[in-house]
Amino acid sequence: MAKGRKNGLYSGISEELSALMRTGWADTERHDLRLGDQAPYAARRRAALSARFPGERLVIPSGNLKTRSNDDTYPFRPHSAYVHMTGDRARDGALVLEPRADGGHDAYCYQLPRDGRDTDEFWTGATSELWMGRRRSLAESELVLGLPCRDVRTAAADLAAASPAPTRIVRGVDPALEAAVTTDEERDDELEEALGDLRLVKDEWEIAELRKAVDSTVRGFTDVIGELSTAVATSERWIEGTFFRRARLEGNSVGYGSICAAGEHATIMHWTDNDGPVRPGDLLLLDAGVETHTLYTADVTRTLPVSGTFTPLQRTVYDAVYDAQEAGMAAVKPGAAYRDFHEASQRHLAARLVEWGFIAGPAERAYELGLQRRFTMAGTGHMLGLDVHDCAHARNEEYVDGVLAPGMVLTVEPGLYFQPDDLTVPEEWRGIGVRIEDDLLVTEDGHENLSAGLPRSSGDVEEWMARLAG
Repeated sequence: MAKGRKNGLYSGISEELSALMRTGWADTERHDLRLGDQAPYAARRRAALSARFPGERLVIPSGNLKTRSNDDTYPFRPHSAYVHMTGDRARDGALVLEPRADGGHDAYCYQLPRDGRDTDEFWTGATSELWMGRRRSLAESELVLGLPCRDVRTAAADLAAASPAPTRIVRGVDPALEAAVTTDEERDDELEEALGDLRLVKDEWEIAELRKAVDSTVRGFTDVIGELSTAVATSERWIEGTFFRRARLEGNSVGYGSICAAGEHATIMHWTDNDGPVRPGDLLLLDAGVETHTLYTADVTRTLPVSGTFTPLQRTVYDAVYDAQEAGMAAVKPGAAYRDFHEASQRHLAARLVEWGFIAGPAERAYELGLQRRFTMAGTGHMLGLDVHDCAHARNEEYVDGVLAPGMVLTVEPGLYFQPDDLTVPEEWRGIGVRIEDDLLVTEDGHENLSAGLPRSSGDVEEWMARLAG
């Protein structure tokens, strides 16, 4: 909870003001709410989780506001596991699966109820409704979520007093709830792994949300190209703000810190300062994604010639990355090993680096030794969903050592990065960074490129930019 300022302008509250504030309020309870579109899917997810842990109490908190400074807080985003299992975005909440004798569970959701008008807290509290906006009542939440809802202010006491049962909690989210239960860290890790496993294959509702995220992201990239001339006159910040405007207009926000990297900044994998110049003749690496109102995010990268045309050397690097992405995308299909797309892309880049004389061959030996990693840096992709790096706590045997299945959504994003101080490459190569990233849905017979609305090949990118420049 944010700590209030001690230097406020009002020293107290008169009895008359207190009485005035507690009267004259209309009843705003909503009776027109219906079950949320996501609720049936969330119920199936809870059933799948329940089947994994019969006889055990499971606690999945949403999280609390975090103080930025004094009485100012960071924007709140609930824990992804809570969102996935409830379809809810509330702060200070928790999902509890209470074990039954038959091995199943009763699910209920703790929520912060609406502020009553019987104390001064509803208008003086730093996180009250009059300061931060109306919350749903518990009855309203029950209608939308399809779950019994309880007052979260009693949650810690309720859990501490609950009948004995093996208990697991998602750690590091809500300290008060964590302190109220007796758990084992290893067993809690198993719960987090299971929650990650259950997010690997997206249901139809999630896939529809990811389509929305990608479609908005395509429009955000188009916005950026339309304002490149202004960015040249200002900085990478203009590009960041341009994309952010689209993300806030059509979604909740950006799904992660946008990477708007021009010139040699494109060689920095997670460049988010975005305070450098945008110069004609340079490349702009834009890695950004819109997060929907339901918190599903896209993750797309394009590397664009600021002047609209690649130089011969920029095209050489770009085309090598494009070919590597093509090889990786061809490996995305049901039944394929998850690692296949990564290995296909990396083998291609290793061969190019050997051909250019930057690493010692033969190419297969260079790949086996990982020599290409000096210039490719990262893996070639990751799962995508509620988190930009989704399912990060899933079991290795289900994720990185597993096989692809219909409904999985992942990125394919090879890149080449020649650092500005790398003396092992010719000077003209230094400071060039190229990444191309798309979001792929694994289908029954292959894959669908959800972000195909953005051109990828060097020629198509140039034609697209020329058309938008008009």
